[in-house]
Amino acid sequence: MKLDHRDFEDARVVSFGDARIDAACAIQFKDEMRALSETGPDRLVLDMENVEFLDSSGLGAVVATLKAVRSGQTLELAALRPTVNRVFHLTRMDTVFTIHQTVDDALRHGDDVS
Repeated sequence: MKLDHRDFEDARVVSFGDARIDAACAIQFKDEMRALSETGPDRLVLDMENVEFLDSSGLGAVVATLKAVRSGQTLELAALRPTVNRVFHLTRMDTVFTIHQTVDDALRHGDDVS
């Protein structure tokens, strides 16, 4: 599992380099996201463009990350593929997370939900 990040004026964009967020990487994902949320801007944007598959463990890891961000910090999602977006929709997590069409949209329109 590989996470990269870039800091912008008001956001830290975290890119997930693998095609799957599942049981095999969920714990490592949570640990690395926790470390990335401890410092940096108050907005975290998780770039999920490369993620083709998300199982219940992966969804749980993303939700756990949301719960673990520091006070006043937000976790937003960007660039969900249709199969991953469907998981968020079916579980109604799309009502919990701010979801942007692209990372550029997230950076331009921090409050807009798509």
